[in-house]
Amino acid sequence: MPTLLHLDSSPLETSISRELGREFVKTWKAAHAGASVIYRDLAVSPPKPLDAEWIFSSFTAEGSRSAEQTAALALSDELIDELDRADEYVIGVAMHNFALPSVLKLWLDQVLRRDKTFAYGASGPVGLLKGKKATVLVATGGMYEIGTPAGALNFVEPYLKIVLGFIGVTDVTFVTASGTARIRMGDIDRETLLAPVLERVREVAA
Repeated sequence: MPTLLHLDSSPLETSISRELGREFVKTWKAAHAGASVIYRDLAVSPPKPLDAEWIFSSFTAEGSRSAEQTAALALSDELIDELDRADEYVIGVAMHNFALPSVLKLWLDQVLRRDKTFAYGASGPVGLLKGKKATVLVATGGMYEIGTPAGALNFVEPYLKIVLGFIGVTDVTFVTASGTARIRMGDIDRETLLAPVLERVREVAA
């Protein structure tokens, strides 16, 4: 049976990206009876930043690592194992200052490892996570759709397309709830803004 990896990265429990993620998982589970979901809340348990020990350990051949070096890479190995086990990924992203939440970047730093999620061949880098599918659920305060003048400020979608593609995940769908700051400003209620976005989430998840 298929396995879904669900990541949350917003620090707010009431965040829109979390709501979109919950709706995706509910719909996906209904469409995949008996399937399993791996859940990781990056805001609650943020990965450690890379340090010198991690870097030197990752460049040491696996059979030559000390116990300390193996321990330094333990979380990275665990996170990569989750990527390997899952057939599909859903990632909740709240745009922070036009880019990713810092905890999601920390996660990416842990999972982008040579000979684990990518390798170098005769023609250059090759992603090793083949046949996977990702859905990225984004919430933005402003309107930053790619292709519009303000789209130049959107570093979420282009970056994730590149980095996921680098590790082999090229089937990536983005669903964005744009202009969520209007809810706080009283210009629109949450239910009205999210209704078409949630419908799109259900379509993608099913």
